[in-house]
Amino acid sequence: MIEQLISKTPVIFSLMQQFIFTLSFCFPMLWYTSCAMESTSEEIQDPKSKVEKSNSTTEDTPSQKINYGNNAEAGDYFKVEGVKLYYEVYGHGSPILMLHGGVYGYIDEFSSLIDELSQNYQVICLATRGHGKSEVGNTPYTYKQRAEDAYHLLEYLQISKALVIGFSDGGHSALKLAALYPEAVKKVIAMGIGDNPKEKNKEPYNYTSKSLLAESGSFFKSRLALMPEPDRWEESLQYSNHLYNQDLISSETFEKIQCPVLLMNGENDQYNTVDRLVKAYYAIPEAHLSIIPQCGHVLFFCNFEAVWESLEWFL
Repeated sequence: MIEQLISKTPVIFSLMQQFIFTLSFCFPMLWYTSCAMESTSEEIQDPKSKVEKSNSTTEDTPSQKINYGNNAEAGDYFKVEGVKLYYEVYGHGSPILMLHGGVYGYIDEFSSLIDELSQNYQVICLATRGHGKSEVGNTPYTYKQRAEDAYHLLEYLQISKALVIGFSDGGHSALKLAALYPEAVKKVIAMGIGDNPKEKNKEPYNYTSKSLLAESGSFFKSRLALMPEPDRWEESLQYSNHLYNQDLISSETFEKIQCPVLLMNGENDQYNTVDRLVKAYYAIPEAHLSIIPQCGHVLFFCNFEAVWESLEWFL
């Protein structure tokens, strides 16, 4: 697929830094980036006070000293339809809303990105339903629901428009947010995503607490320690299975997006192949594309430098 894209587009070589280079493909723009191998019960506070407080949170504090996803200095809650959702705010400047991945994902997966972005932007990180310190709610998860939760957070913080960065579930939710609320989204950076239409022969997802604890017990026990409703984790996983098996995100969403979008995946993403990524790229009116070679789904863990070089220009 990458070779087919390269053959159809003019190539401009641009050296970005030692060991890192980007090939820029135009009409519309495509980036191909490569590199050398290798639980609480706080009261909900006034949103403006939390945003103002964030101005000094990360200026002199590297990521290893910040407990992203469980930081009382930066964290707070708001409610959507009675469901208590957690968020954190860092830095100051133009707002960037960050939406993390599902099941394994949480705010802390963005640690390195928050470090960089919060130096020049106000970074708002939402914990989605059933993840970390957010409550589960009482309805199966959908991308529309997650987009609406994100929109209500922007409303709550009195932010009229933001750049949105999402990964995996969060990437699809960011695209849904841009389609549903174009007036609220300046740009989107969606990582680890793809075209996901309804498919008859699709192998169903079946996450269970038993299987996840058997696979990564200590990791998920640490996640459970954050949850306000740990006894509902199995229920939350079933809501997630519903999202992956029953919901869809395809041209019905992509063609409605009016803002510029940067799509970025690892070349070997096991959930969203390059073929699925490129289908989404062609369906979005003003899309740009970045593929990080030799990386899987969690591309910013695999090659953060290449990911940063690919998205920095787009900000």
